Amino acid sequence: MIPFNKPPFVGSEKQHILDVLGSGKISGDGAFGHRCQNWFIDTLGAVKTLLTPSCTHALEMAALLIDVQAGDEIIMPSYTFVSTANAFVLRGAKIVFVDIDPSTMNINADLIEAAITERTKAIVPVHYAGVGCDMDKIMQLAEQYQLFVIEDAAQGMMSRFKGKMLGTIGHLGAYSFHETKNYTSGGEGGLLIINDSRFIERAEIIREKGTNRSQFFRGMVDKYTWTDVGSSYLPSELQCAYLWGQLENAELINQDRLSSWQRYASQLCDLETQGHIVCPHIPHDCMHNAHMFYIKVADLAQRTALLDFLKEKQIGAVFHYVPLHSSPFGMQHCRFISEDQFTTQESEKLIRLPLWYGISTKEIDHICNTICEYFNKT
Repeated sequence: MIPFNKPPFVGSEKQHILDVLGSGKISGDGAFGHRCQNWFIDTLGAVKTLLTPSCTHALEMAALLIDVQAGDEIIMPSYTFVSTANAFVLRGAKIVFVDIDPSTMNINADLIEAAITERTKAIVPVHYAGVGCDMDKIMQLAEQYQLFVIEDAAQGMMSRFKGKMLGTIGHLGAYSFHETKNYTSGGEGGLLIINDSRFIERAEIIREKGTNRSQFFRGMVDKYTWTDVGSSYLPSELQCAYLWGQLENAELINQDRLSSWQRYASQLCDLETQGHIVCPHIPHDCMHNAHMFYIKVADLAQRTALLDFLKEKQIGAVFHYVPLHSSPFGMQHCRFISEDQFTTQESEKLIRLPLWYGISTKEIDHICNTICEYFNKT
């Protein structure tokens, strides 16, 4: 069986975890946590980064930081994971969905302005498969209408848009270190990226359950107390130790994945030329991180048939999101602006192929040959 995913592991994570276990400090904000956060500040050029237990938590913190209130509207694509919307729904916001660009599966930036009303608070672009949205257009609209931009860059670590790291262009950004992502902190994990200095102090308070505990440990106050809303948004030091092993090898992991992604592209290009499939498109102003290699087939029926065929051949390919606006909660509590021209149609065509750090060329070639075998039979 070729699985869909294997969590990234380079080897040094074991020793780092043992170091934590021997230190007597396994709760959050220890030495490895600070080391990771400083790495991200240096690498991304962000004004502040805060590790969280998950990307979901980072997005929830972002919703608190921009002070989302009941009735505020948040614009995002429907083709995304539920956490993108849930973080704002929890604060009482109404989600407004906009159609995607089928060439990237990202939100169509040209359709956002029509979705803006006097209740709009923020735009949440989702960088699907680690390929950047049109952030120039999105930031222009945000400035024009005085809106916040929160980048859901869960899949985007090491990717760039016009030379800028994804997650560093909007006011706030979020990464995921779930086991299916390019880098993990032991199965779960996330990062809040702060690019606007006015959010720094409050972010530390929200992350520490609404207390000024961080200021206390820096000697800025003589005791700490409850000063704001918040929750427990600190990952354990064990998670941070695992993540540090990956950050030490970030470029190694990135290059390995890019090599695998390119092998898929070269092996499947003939099928695309013949019109059987569509492979990912990378805009010229984007540098991607090989988070995902997907193909799109003719329709839902063909996707189901091909997935069944791959399963029979012991290959763990999967489909991806069911658009949120077609979910039970989404139909009742959210709205889709204008026409769903591409979101549903394109989502029903997409198949994600196995891709992880260390996947062999032999495994990739077998997967590609099996896909070719399917189309040769049909």
